[in-house]
Amino acid sequence: MQLSEDIRSKIIEAVNAGFDDQIAFTRELVAFPSQRGAEHAVQDHIFRQMRQRGYAMERFEMDRAALESHPGGGAWSDTHSSAPIVVGIHRPREEMGRSLILQAHVDVVPEGPHAMWERAPYAGEIDGDWMYGRGAADMKAGAAANLFALDALRRIGLQPAATVYIQSVVEEESTGNGALMTHLRGYRADAALIPEPEDEELVRANIGVLWFRIEVSGLPVHVSDMGTGSNAIDAAWRVIGELRALEAEWNARAKDDPHFGDDPHPLNLNIGKIEGGDWASSVPCWCAVDCRIAILPGMDAHEAAREIEGRIAAFTRADSYLANNPPKVIFNGFRAQGYVLEPGSDAEAVLAKAHREAIGKPLNLRTARAYLDARVYALYDRIPALCYGPTGKNVHGYNECVSLPSVRRITAAMALFIAEWCGVESIET
Repeated sequence: MQLSEDIRSKIIEAVNAGFDDQIAFTRELVAFPSQRGAEHAVQDHIFRQMRQRGYAMERFEMDRAALESHPGGGAWSDTHSSAPIVVGIHRPREEMGRSLILQAHVDVVPEGPHAMWERAPYAGEIDGDWMYGRGAADMKAGAAANLFALDALRRIGLQPAATVYIQSVVEEESTGNGALMTHLRGYRADAALIPEPEDEELVRANIGVLWFRIEVSGLPVHVSDMGTGSNAIDAAWRVIGELRALEAEWNARAKDDPHFGDDPHPLNLNIGKIEGGDWASSVPCWCAVDCRIAILPGMDAHEAAREIEGRIAAFTRADSYLANNPPKVIFNGFRAQGYVLEPGSDAEAVLAKAHREAIGKPLNLRTARAYLDARVYALYDRIPALCYGPTGKNVHGYNECVSLPSVRRITAAMALFIAEWCGVESIET
């Protein structure tokens, strides 16, 4: 649907008129310490906010059996969130345009020691053009933008002339199962838009991610007799060295990838957590290492997992101690393939037009080396999955923050995109 210049100007003005309320709502979201498993309260808050706006509502739990049977499901564990998925549904009077999914996740990563933060991590403090807090950028500013882009249309008496699903999910930071659950629940649309903090750029290609845990056993003795025992931490460190070699090989293969070939190191192995031993004067008898590694789009996550298992098995057979005491490899989170947003879709063209009008410059493309829920919509719904959002800094680090002028611009671009993609109709009074 081609919007008139007058309507487009009014939409941008409406975003500006509601922006103070949008900032306040974003601060409310940041105030929830919604780490994995603790997202119930923020999901209840979002449910109430959507219901107050008159959306049809659904709130549902994860279906473990369905997720475990799907090839893109992340491994279930004792730490998997039990918080619900929340979906608000806008239905037009008459279905005239193209349907849309607006999605955001509300789970956040741990904030780490508060002493390392210059501001309280859940206060949503504003300093100049920046709002600070865990999740401010990743991605509660985007969650708020989903609602307020639609609010801007309402402010001028308009609503989408197509079905819009506003999805608020969890488990984005650990398995991707929240987004996958919306797919398994049966939600479908003609396109999806996810306002992750992407520096006002559109993601063209995204890596996949695997989580796994290595458990190594040792032989405990007193350190005075260390040579008669076996140090589990030392043994785990040798396995990590072999994984670093695998990481280097995978990055060498990436040189031929059409999207990541120019990136000197697109596939990162992260040793995210290591613990082991019981006593400083005893040779440690156990060690557990939690790892995250990236895979190229197009690589099957299950095949990558088998390659990791095979590599560790081959290494341990040549190790004098591990050959008789092989480590366990447990895949305990992400098992997600990457995706490519194929060029040439109408959705991308409409977003590019909206971006140019709201931001005043052409829409740039980027690749992403972090997990993105957009993979669900691209791989399994097979629709254009537009991951595009505001500028943020220090994501997953200390002093995470989001640019408020960027959030305002992105919200205007989103509102213009929604209006043109879905079409608009007047709100019945």
